[in-house]
Amino acid sequence: MNQKLIKNGLILAALMNFSVILFSRGFTNAAINEADPVVMSNFGLVMIVMWGIAYLSAATVISNIKWVAGAFALEKLIYCVVWVKWLLGNSLEVVYSTDLFAGVFYSIYGLNDFFFMIFFAWVFVSSRPK
Repeated sequence: MNQKLIKNGLILAALMNFSVILFSRGFTNAAINEADPVVMSNFGLVMIVMWGIAYLSAATVISNIKWVAGAFALEKLIYCVVWVKWLLGNSLEVVYSTDLFAGVFYSIYGLNDFFFMIFFAWVFVSSRPK
């Protein structure tokens, strides 16, 4: 198990979650909230940042993180499902016409979550209990 790869992956996952601060313009971009007022309310956006803090915290752990990675993979799976469901019932074009940052955010957040879901699942599956 490549500990440096895992650490860097966790740091990258954290940074990607922290990018919600940029896309939401410091939680003031109403277009993100309006496009999905339940999942992407300001509370939801703060929770995305909190998950980022959890990933960053896990990057400092040098012992077995198998089950933490499993929990992270499940969390990312949930966001992927929510994103696909959102895409099937909404229009990216409408979001882009309202706000470019919101459009980019809704275009990529599920792909980002899918990528990190695979990463966390890989960490979970390849970790050996100590």
